[in-house]
Amino acid sequence: MTILVLSLLIGVVAGLRALTAPAAVAWAAHFGWLALAGTPLAFMGHVAAPWVLGVLALGELVGDQLPATPSRKVPVQFGTRILTGALSGAALAAPGGQLVLGLVAGVIGAVIGTLGGAAARARLAQALGRDLPAALIEDAIAIGGAVAIVCWAR
Repeated sequence: MTILVLSLLIGVVAGLRALTAPAAVAWAAHFGWLALAGTPLAFMGHVAAPWVLGVLALGELVGDQLPATPSRKVPVQFGTRILTGALSGAALAAPGGQLVLGLVAGVIGAVIGTLGGAAARARLAQALGRDLPAALIEDAIAIGGAVAIVCWAR
């Protein structure tokens, strides 16, 4: 049951920052914290995966601060979060043979993180009078949450 909760939570992280969740999972696989060899998600443990996903995640953190960045609730952005939530949730659950349940939990978490994160950030930005501090707080929550989740999944 714990791994499904972690799969849900990594999905929430994907809803906040689409690429932070799979980057954290890829690093966990790279460090041997997730035994993905022999699963359909073994590619997440490939030596290049954490580097590629890490660079993309950093790019997303920068891009999120730009005024022209579209809402996370538009179809492409929302769909990306669902896919990365599914991938990340499945990867956490795959070593225990619960890949499909982890995938479903990751999708549910991504929907929660996308909608809840957008609402929370809007309220926080309004309270702070600016979006940038709210975005940086959300970044910290996503990164810290992803690290905590993959450490807990070890």
